[in-house]
Amino acid sequence: MKRLLTIALIALLAMTSVFAGGSSESTQNVATDGSTSMESVIGSLAEAFMEEHPEINVTYNPTGSGSGITAVSEGRCDIGLASRALKDEEKAGGLTETILALDGIAIIVNNANPVSDLSIDQIAKIYTGEITNWSEVGGNDGQIVLIGREAGSGTRDGFESITGTEDMCQYRQELTSTGDVITTVSTNPNAIGYASLSAVSDKVKTLLVDGVAPSEETVLSGEYLVQRPFVMATRSTEALSEAAQMFFDYALSSEAAPIIAGAGAVPLN
Repeated sequence: MKRLLTIALIALLAMTSVFAGGSSESTQNVATDGSTSMESVIGSLAEAFMEEHPEINVTYNPTGSGSGITAVSEGRCDIGLASRALKDEEKAGGLTETILALDGIAIIVNNANPVSDLSIDQIAKIYTGEITNWSEVGGNDGQIVLIGREAGSGTRDGFESITGTEDMCQYRQELTSTGDVITTVSTNPNAIGYASLSAVSDKVKTLLVDGVAPSEETVLSGEYLVQRPFVMATRSTEALSEAAQMFFDYALSSEAAPIIAGAGAVPLN
């Protein structure tokens, strides 16, 4: 009897192992990597997608636009995420750009700052050090503290391109994520920064730019000038896996549009 029970137990364990292995193997993974500004959008899309497709696991690695582009180029992820347009050399290197949505780059200050509107020209002069005190633009007397993103950030690339300040910004701090910029500005009454509109909260004050507030409507119409695309980068010479293609198509569908809008970006569909 003991021998029979032992045999039965071994058989049961073997079956359990087979089924567990089968379950693990049936799970398909989709890896995305890149822009920290796209966290809310990709997180919301992934959550909704996985509810419909529980057999597929979508992961997101917030490394920054430049790192995400490198990761997809090297085959370390399925979809690279960039909060800027791909450069000509990146496209020539084998990447395809697909615009998922548009995003305003909000100019943010501390909630205690009385300034409410700056022109593109004033923003450029502030970041290049020509304007150094808030009193010069209608604010309180106080030295302006310039907060920005690190080199390789899509947000920084978009901001500097639009304001014409490439390689001229006199940053006090260069931070590695959108969240860090928002937190830093929220704790310093003299700070100014820029961040993805999709990530901005009431922790900071969002400025008008040339009299226009950043919103879905003003970004889509082009009235709000400080904006950039949210891009999905894929390898031109290699097809996506079936699971990755499903997520890619879902992200561009009309079904996904309200999810993207709810995450604070502007869907194109």
